[in-house]
Amino acid sequence: MPPAVIVFSHLRWDFVHQRPQHLLSRLARHYRVLFLEEPVANGRSAWLEKQEVGDGVTVLRPHSPVSHAGFHDEQIPVLRPMLADFAERERLNDYLAWFYTPMALPLLEELEPRLVVYDCMDELASFMHAPRQLVQRERALLKRAELVFTGGTSLYRAKSELHPNVHCFPSSVDADHFGPVPVADHPDQAAIPHPRLGFFGVIDERLDLGLLTALADARPDWQLVMVGPVTKIDESQLPRRPNIHYLGKRPYGDLPSFVHHWDVCLLPFALNNATRFISPTKTLEYMAAGRPVVSTPITDVVAHYEDTVRIAATPDAFIDACAAALSESASERERRESLMAHHVAQSSWDTTTGRMRELIDTHLDRAAPRRAPAPASVASAEGATRRLPNRTADYDAVIIGAGPTGLSAAYHLGRGSVVLEANNRVGGWCRSVTEGGFTFDHAGHIMFSNDPYVHRLYELLLGSNVHWQDREAWIYSKGCYTRYPFQGALYGLPPDVLKECIIGAIEARFGSLDGKAAAPVAERAPAVSDCCADGIAESTLGSAKAPAATPGAQPRNFEEFIYKVWGAGVAKHFAIPYNRKLWTVPLDQMETSWLGGRVPLPDLGEMIDGALRPPPKPIGPNARFGYPLRGGFQALMDGFLPLLQGSLHLGVRAVRWWPSRREIVVADGRRYRYRQLVSTMPLPELVRICAEPVPAGIREAAEGLQHVSIRCVNIGVGREAVTEKHWIYYPEDTVYHRIFVQGNASPHCNAPGGFGLTFEISYSPTKPLPCDGEALIDRCIEDA
Repeated sequence: MPPAVIVFSHLRWDFVHQRPQHLLSRLARHYRVLFLEEPVANGRSAWLEKQEVGDGVTVLRPHSPVSHAGFHDEQIPVLRPMLADFAERERLNDYLAWFYTPMALPLLEELEPRLVVYDCMDELASFMHAPRQLVQRERALLKRAELVFTGGTSLYRAKSELHPNVHCFPSSVDADHFGPVPVADHPDQAAIPHPRLGFFGVIDERLDLGLLTALADARPDWQLVMVGPVTKIDESQLPRRPNIHYLGKRPYGDLPSFVHHWDVCLLPFALNNATRFISPTKTLEYMAAGRPVVSTPITDVVAHYEDTVRIAATPDAFIDACAAALSESASERERRESLMAHHVAQSSWDTTTGRMRELIDTHLDRAAPRRAPAPASVASAEGATRRLPNRTADYDAVIIGAGPTGLSAAYHLGRGSVVLEANNRVGGWCRSVTEGGFTFDHAGHIMFSNDPYVHRLYELLLGSNVHWQDREAWIYSKGCYTRYPFQGALYGLPPDVLKECIIGAIEARFGSLDGKAAAPVAERAPAVSDCCADGIAESTLGSAKAPAATPGAQPRNFEEFIYKVWGAGVAKHFAIPYNRKLWTVPLDQMETSWLGGRVPLPDLGEMIDGALRPPPKPIGPNARFGYPLRGGFQALMDGFLPLLQGSLHLGVRAVRWWPSRREIVVADGRRYRYRQLVSTMPLPELVRICAEPVPAGIREAAEGLQHVSIRCVNIGVGREAVTEKHWIYYPEDTVYHRIFVQGNASPHCNAPGGFGLTFEISYSPTKPLPCDGEALIDRCIEDA
């Protein structure tokens, strides 16, 4: 009697008919398939629902009193006895385990499978809301599994380095189901006019909603038909246009009646972490229906179907590709249909399942029933990964960190490089978070440069997904708003403040009004604005009493610099209090070499003019900045992904560095040898992980480095257009030193009817946070 197959899945059998259903319904002709879904929380009791769905497949749906979603650690103690009781009751003593999610791995502890198979259909760790333990648990599953299947060539390349027995089985197709046989139009779309551009599948973070918006807006005569359930994203985020039609989830059997009556089929995927390794099943299904296909440059689609699918990387190019598909000539259509028929004939779910079964049976013939040790918790799973054999790979360049510096290095170094990123997403501090329809960055970022190459890079990474606008930077002090920089826009401040600031600037330049000679100031530096539009404002401050300085001497520290350059008035009313608030240490403990060309000397004429009348808006190259129109700064980071020619390893933390060996060791024991190393780790951390003796001077210098931390409090306000400003600096008594107006960086950062603000609060051992969590949020709201 053939063995059973116990399947552990994060997807429900009745969700969307895709790879698991295609494979397992066919395997069920040869094995008894038991499909265990994630538990359903009921808040009461634990019980196992059993449902026969036909074709030899039994769906097992656990009901649990535990509220945590998925195969959470808290669910495991409930599920273990439930599964053991079922196995005993059903007399299961010969079976194999088949995993779609590594999160279920602890359930193996009470089981004795003859074989463990991991069918890796997606890089789940890159998906939205992925469990934090997923990477470690997958490492443990790869150690435990005898067979690993991948759902595409990109995944195969990623997993083949981690397991000795990985087999690539890309998405296949049921050609008979979608074949070009006349099918009546589905009644739910029959009233939608042509041309119809359609998509079926799950609507989630993998879709480029900005692209759909651009497509609908550019061609209101085209009808976009979206068939499929919306998951993980709020429906309020979906673009709403008269020519976009959301028809919801539909049975697999209904899909041909939709797709056969579309003029173009769409693969409008975003280029982000979640799509880096996807191999869309629907590509071949569209082809089997004989429809023209337009796709963004998804790696596996380009690799296998570039001769057949129109590929477009930007919204404008995508629109043009759709127009070309709609207007193809008879000869173009004949060539396309011939190529599509060839691709479809090369693949079928029956063939794929047969090849998988051969591999399974070969292993079963060699394997006797045995006890299968498996980690029972995340902690033990992590321990298991650390016991992996030491595998060593050689690279031209190892890059630690997938922030903007690391990604740019990887892009420019090209083939032979590998990026090691501890997080499960790229971006570093330029990552973005989306919640309640709002998009926030991990810290306030904008795009700014006077370098033409950098602007070309912006265009390459974002295409048309960018929003350029005039800078609006302001300061709130003395009960009023003044433009930034403070010393150039004094108009509106109280008269006594104006007087102190102007006299102070004059005395700093020419000496005291009582006749004393002025001390020479530092050499004039060019006026260079940085990406934060901060200039000197991003400095720190001490008391408003001018320190004694040696006449004619260069400033000995940052505090003296402030007084010598701007004078006592500007120092007292802005530069000293703001910079103290920001840097959290006495300014006389800070030297000045870091200022470089950031700080121009004040022009007294402009300063006086800015005190007598409202200053104009900034002009010139420094007056504008860019920001991704959709997706936050994460979109800029994700723009690197399709351009990388080297490797990217996520969830990989460097723990040891051997300079003499030119080798990096990561947490799971793997070793990376390099010809050159690019590290974006904090210098003290890089020195700390060095496995060789570090010269005392270097170690002491690293240990002596200080840093200031920034806590960002993101708040979504329930009304629109709160302010027209982009930055507001607060030198006085608020808990925060600056507000970055996220909602004005791009209108798409806001939820409908809302407005996003980021409150920036610096802290350090010398200036700890006054409170944290909800209390800090409340404090920000009170101070606003």
